[in-house]
Amino acid sequence: MHRVTILGATGSIGESTLDVVRRHPGRYSVHALSAHRQVDKLAAQCLEFRPERAVMGSAEAARELEGRLRAAGLKTVVEWGESALESIAADGPTDAVMAAIVGAAGLRPSLAAARAGKRVLLANKEALVMSGAIFMDAVREHRATLLPIDSEHNAIFQCLPADDPRCQGGVSRVLLTASGGPFRTRDPHTLHDVTPDQACAHPNWSMGRKISVDSATMMNKGLEVIEAHWLFGAPADRIEVLIHPQSIVHSMVAYTDGSVLAQLGNPDMRTPIAYGLAYPERIDSGVAPLDLVKAGSLVFEHPDFERFPCLALAFDALRAEGVAPAVLNAANEVAVEAFLQGAIRFTDIAHVVARVLELPAEGDAASLEGVLAADAGARRQAHKLLGAQPA
Repeated sequence: MHRVTILGATGSIGESTLDVVRRHPGRYSVHALSAHRQVDKLAAQCLEFRPERAVMGSAEAARELEGRLRAAGLKTVVEWGESALESIAADGPTDAVMAAIVGAAGLRPSLAAARAGKRVLLANKEALVMSGAIFMDAVREHRATLLPIDSEHNAIFQCLPADDPRCQGGVSRVLLTASGGPFRTRDPHTLHDVTPDQACAHPNWSMGRKISVDSATMMNKGLEVIEAHWLFGAPADRIEVLIHPQSIVHSMVAYTDGSVLAQLGNPDMRTPIAYGLAYPERIDSGVAPLDLVKAGSLVFEHPDFERFPCLALAFDALRAEGVAPAVLNAANEVAVEAFLQGAIRFTDIAHVVARVLELPAEGDAASLEGVLAADAGARRQAHKLLGAQPA
């Protein structure tokens, strides 16, 4: 029996992970679950999976959850806050940690899991975007097992040799595919009128609002480019992004002999989750078999950087090194939240990120404290710019 902790259990990745666990009751049990503020969802999950520990984002939410669980006769220990998240991520009884907290908030608990030598199923790309060198050093030093859960990175991992997962052995390029989001064919000059609901209407994937906006701007793909650099040791000039609107080919690896290996499947996150949970075995994920005839043509095209300036900014940040990726991520989180609240236009997101990247950065990439200082400084700069940003 493998004991699983899920950080971000009420999000789409967390719910998909629990669905895979539910299909294999004799193989997996849930040790701990966390959520930020969704008490109703986490209470229902606790009642079904009966974890030993549960963590909420605030004391108020924790008290409400504890009251519900006690009324149902459940003895789950309920805690709250960042230190509690780090604690369940590193907890001795835990075998595998699904790191699925969105954004910079997931960095510390994901790093705690790596430092505890856990099997880390990484769905929080910001952990590597912000502190790639620190995170990868922790994985090596503490002999953690790092398995990427983003469908693109999981596909690349599957296409690399099992004994050489760092893009050596004749690899020429890593090819990250992207759906292109809801505005792939829309006139770029009309994007300033986009509403949050339109930006969140992804054609293929069901995701949270923040990551859906990132997909619409293709910042999500830009963050994945940086993540791929750290996961697989590939420099920026060996990472290529291709628009693939069908979301059937999840990514590819090109070799020097002309071979290209691809991983294909229906667009369902339960496939990479099941792969991460059971690696190196394969288990039923609940995903329907891929029907290639029904899928029809598979289309690929180069991204338009005029339409998707955030993707270009991410490549720039990767090449700049240091804390530039952390600054990129922080400014983007602030700008996306402002857009979702109706404070700025869709096209202002890229403008805010670009402006913050041009400013002198605080902190350095040599320590976690330095990275967090850069993150905090970039957020302050973004908020300062938004104070003068037209609605």
